[in-house]
Amino acid sequence: SCLQAKLINELLVVFVCATTGQGDPPDNMKMFWRFLFRKNLPPNSLCQLDYAVLGLGDSSYPKFNFVAKKLHKRVLQLGGNPLLPVALGDDQHDLGPDAVIDPWLLALWDKILALYPLAPGLDIISPDVRLPPKYTLHYLAEDSVHPDGALLQLAAPRAVPSELHPFAARVVSNQRVTAESHFQDVRLIEFDVTGSGITFSAGDVVMIHPQNCPEDVQQFCQLLRLDPDRRFVLKPTEPGSFLPALLPQPCTIRHLVTHYLDISCVPRRSFFELLSYFATNELEREKLQEFSSALGQEELYSYCNRPRRTTLEVLWDFPHTTCAIPPDYLLDLIPRIRPRAFSIASSMLVRAQ
Repeated sequence: SCLQAKLINELLVVFVCATTGQGDPPDNMKMFWRFLFRKNLPPNSLCQLDYAVLGLGDSSYPKFNFVAKKLHKRVLQLGGNPLLPVALGDDQHDLGPDAVIDPWLLALWDKILALYPLAPGLDIISPDVRLPPKYTLHYLAEDSVHPDGALLQLAAPRAVPSELHPFAARVVSNQRVTAESHFQDVRLIEFDVTGSGITFSAGDVVMIHPQNCPEDVQQFCQLLRLDPDRRFVLKPTEPGSFLPALLPQPCTIRHLVTHYLDISCVPRRSFFELLSYFATNELEREKLQEFSSALGQEELYSYCNRPRRTTLEVLWDFPHTTCAIPPDYLLDLIPRIRPRAFSIASSMLVRAQ
């Protein structure tokens, strides 16, 4: 592949990799993994390469960060020059992977700047400078408001169902299988997938694309002083960048918040860092800066992760800042809704009548 051909000529590479299954590389790394472990690669193939490896793992698994460790050793074996020891981020740490990543990144930038000094006249961008948004949001004229339903893009007929082309399946039944008195609400939900072309075995997972409830969408729009019926088009700040695949163009604010922005997720540290730039209230700014600092991570964990506080709930807690968020930054601030995986309890070999 293009990546494999380029690697031989690269001078500096930072690898960021997860481990899946029983110590396996992620799907998008498998071709590269096979290439890297070819027996016929000369031992000095990467002798011109400075590199660093960051692993994202979970120490509750026996093969913790196996891919990062093995990748680090293999590149070293092929003549690469490691700038730092491999970093082993751990989801099980109270502060998450950041506990390892923070000090590692500081050391990495020092090494890189020593090897590749900035050109005269260039300075490191100060952390006080707010970077431009990835997209700009252009509102359309008020008189072109359409009902939101007209904008919903369902999968084209006969398209193979995928994350970008989900199949709209009818719910046939929804029954609770745990006792009413049990603390867990486990359900058996039956979908009609006739005509979808979906094939599966018992034990596979089905990816369900959730959406935010109307009450949460309404609260979000009120907090940010957004008109849910306003229509807009997105334009990338960097020419040639791709637009989000799942958003229709034009789109309403209601559709964006309902189907795209994950306002129910627990926000990450980067959320608080970006939010602090919009703070007009001194107390709110100080708190947001504390939450986004390395020293404030235990405080952030107690406030956000332990009680599983959602993005919407956090926005309630910082009302002065929330109403000052520029709409252009919404897609930088809040991640998109990801499909959720659920176990398939049926087999295609059994046909329910």
